[in-house]
This record gives sequence, C-alpha cells and structure tokens, in this order.
Amino acid sequence: MESTVAQKLESLSNLQEIDSNLDEIKKIRGALPEEVMDLEDEIAGYETRVQKFNQDLEELEGSISDNKTAIKDAEKLIKKYGEQQMNVRNNREYDAITKEIELQQLEIQILEKRIKEAYVKIDTKKEEIQGTKDVLSERSKDLESKKKELDVIVKESEDDEKALSKKREAAAAKIEERLLKSYDKTRANAVNGLAVVPVRRGACGGCFNIVPPQRQADIREKKKLIVCEHCGRILAGVDDEIEEEDTKGKTTKRTRK
Repeated sequence: MESTVAQKLESLSNLQEIDSNLDEIKKIRGALPEEVMDLEDEIAGYETRVQKFNQDLEELEGSISDNKTAIKDAEKLIKKYGEQQMNVRNNREYDAITKEIELQQLEIQILEKRIKEAYVKIDTKKEEIQGTKDVLSERSKDLESKKKELDVIVKESEDDEKALSKKREAAAAKIEERLLKSYDKTRANAVNGLAVVPVRRGACGGCFNIVPPQRQADIREKKKLIVCEHCGRILAGVDDEIEEEDTKGKTTKRTRK
C-alpha cells in the first residue's frame, strides 16, 4: 500500500530528527577527525621524503665508489704508460705517451673533484634527513595525542551513535528510494544539514525566506510534497506562534501546527 503524503512527511521528519542528532554527535568531535587525517597525510609525506633522501644517499655513495674505482684504473694506466715511456724509440712516441699520462692525471683530478662534491652533498642530505626526522617525530607525537583525544570522545558517544545509526536504517527503509536520494542530496548541500524543515513565523525554517500564505495553506493540507522555492528544502508543516492574553492580562504564546 502506497504511503500518503502525510505519512511520507512524517517519515522524512523522523529521519531528519535522527540525522540532526547524529550531526550533533559529530559536531562534538569538532575538527579532530579532519586534523587526524591531515596529520596522517603530512606524516606519510615526511616518511616518503626521508625514503627519497636515503635513496639519494645510496646513489651518492655509489657514485663515490664508482669514481674511486675509476681513479684506480687511471693510476694503473699511468703506471703502464710510464713503463712504456722507458722503452720508446723516438720523441714522437714519447710525446704521445706523455699526453696520455697527462689526460689520465686530468681525469683523476676531475674524479677527485666529483668525490669531494658528493661528500658535501651527502653531508647536506644527512642534515635534511635529520631535520625531516625531527619534524616527523614532533608530528607523530601530535598525531598520537589527537588520536587519543578523538578516541575518548568517540567512546563517550559510541553507544548513542550506534543506536541512532540503527534507527536511521529503519527510518530510511520506510522512504521510497527516489525521495530518499533527493533528501540525501539536499542534506549534503545544506550547511546546517537540514533537508526537512517547518515554516516558522511565515518563513522557511532552513533559509528563512518568506513563504506566501497560499503556499502555507497547501503545506498544512499535506496533499502534496512542497519544497522551498529558494533553497529546495522540503517544507513539512507550518508552526505558528499565536499571542494570547490570559485572565490576568499577561501575554502568552502557544504553537499551532
């Protein structure tokens, strides 16, 4: 049997009340969940940076080892050329070998320079690694503190949240899929999380824009679903505060729905 509009509005209002209570629980946690996530991302970034620095160190140490090997090879060639120089037959051969020796000596100078530069880079890189590790340690302490704080708050409201979540599942099951999707979409776009609101003092309870009297009359009849033409929220009813004078002349208020 299809639900009447009044029943649909009642189901939506009930769901909104449950969601608002869940929102209040989440509001108590404040920005802590986001802060925890941000810290986790920040720490992951620092860990990646340290890993990259260590890779750079390995490459620099590898280049030093390669250059030292190249120096030994150059020294062997110089020794070999020196021996050959002792057995040359003319000045032309002597000059050619001398030139090869000078080239190897120049190569050694270049390799030694590269080794020195690599050691300087290693020292700089180690300082960067230590600095990053110091920051990482501090941020890890902050994360641990924030997580403990969040855990305490979550545990305090865990039972209430579970109970409300079960109630929400039951309440949502009573609403047709198309209407539920529309409700969820409106809630997601609303700053205060309100998708179903009453008309109060002639205005939408969500955006506070005026609702014309004829439209209020249609809302009271509950023969069709009516949304606010300004914010798109579902208008579930009309709450009027009427001022009355009692026998003692005092003004009181009562609400008419």
